[in-house]
Amino acid sequence: MNFNSIKSIYKFEMARALRTIMQSILAPVVSTCLYFIVFGAAIGSKISELDGISYGAFIIPGLMMLSVMTTSVNYAAFGIYLPKYTGSIYEVMSAPISAFEVIIGYVGAAATKSILISFLILLTATAFVSFDIRHPIWMLVLLIMTGSTFSLFGFIIGLWASNWERLQLIPLIVITPLVFLGGSFYSTSMLPGFWQTITKLNPIFYIINGFRWSFFGTSDVPIGVSIFFMAAFLLLCIAVVSIIFRTGYKIRN
Repeated sequence: MNFNSIKSIYKFEMARALRTIMQSILAPVVSTCLYFIVFGAAIGSKISELDGISYGAFIIPGLMMLSVMTTSVNYAAFGIYLPKYTGSIYEVMSAPISAFEVIIGYVGAAATKSILISFLILLTATAFVSFDIRHPIWMLVLLIMTGSTFSLFGFIIGLWASNWERLQLIPLIVITPLVFLGGSFYSTSMLPGFWQTITKLNPIFYIINGFRWSFFGTSDVPIGVSIFFMAAFLLLCIAVVSIIFRTGYKIRN
């Protein structure tokens, strides 16, 4: 494996993020504060606890998942689309580096950035509510797994997109709505039976609940089911990326 090539791609992508470091730091801090003011104060005053957990603490895993999913997708999609747009992707493809190493570089950088931002959100949340993480190791594992999976998904979007509008299409009209409707800020026990069934058709619901389990030891679905959905989505993304590089779809032409 060519670690120097992976390191070069990784460092280049991380340097691009550092050029907008104030925006990268300020935006999640401000949005987290607003979520706690709106959801924590307004809704939290009506709902004191969910499953024995204060509402302010209950929404922390949802906020982190919202951030890591959307940020991973956006960073990875933009990271690979920009070389396609400028034509520099051909320099990468002609270099003595495998497709696997290219993916590690781009996806690794996107996952790193999204995970760091999610920890920033976690740190900001401590200023609003007190909480304990029941399973910190599992929390870290699930966070890395989610960041890597959605970075791969964003990588696929970046390869698929043929213009800037398509680049933003799926994150805006698919990912963000599914995260909000996946139990980020509520428990399915609060919903009527029909809407509970609809919510359980949303695959992101299982990912969010698995992450919430790592915080509080409780969730709307068993942790084994959540891990199964995470692993299935990860394997699907790996398979799609492998097919794209093997066939040259949206790369060679």
